[in-house]
Amino acid sequence: MENFKIIGISVETSNQNNQAATDLGQLWGKFYNEQISSIIQNKESEDVYAIYTDYESDYTGGYTTIIGHRVTSLANIPEGLVGKEIVNEKLLRYIAKGEMPEAVVATWQEIWANNIALYRTYNADFEVYGEKSQQGKDSEVEIYIGVRS
Repeated sequence: MENFKIIGISVETSNQNNQAATDLGQLWGKFYNEQISSIIQNKESEDVYAIYTDYESDYTGGYTTIIGHRVTSLANIPEGLVGKEIVNEKLLRYIAKGEMPEAVVATWQEIWANNIALYRTYNADFEVYGEKSQQGKDSEVEIYIGVRS
């Protein structure tokens, strides 16, 4: 799962002054309100991915978020969407459990607070919203962090 292709919508943001909370909330709203999923071709599954990539430095600097789907090809990127190949040598997996998005936020705070930052590559990190992601207090979202081999 370390390397894959994604097509979706994107925004440049940062975790400074709670900017990401605003920007990502708007991006998720656009993804669902404009039914972006329906125009993405060659999807590998219906799982929705939130990719964090193109980091300026680390989690305190600017970065790009892409919300979309894994695809088999980047040959047909619809107008207004972006495509990117995600490359990581090694990943650490976390599972956010509970009400969303609070559980995802709490898991990211845990990641930032522990020493994993010393080992992160900041190539690409991502969340996978699969079948279990919309089950109220029993929801689960997988979070993958790119780390050095």
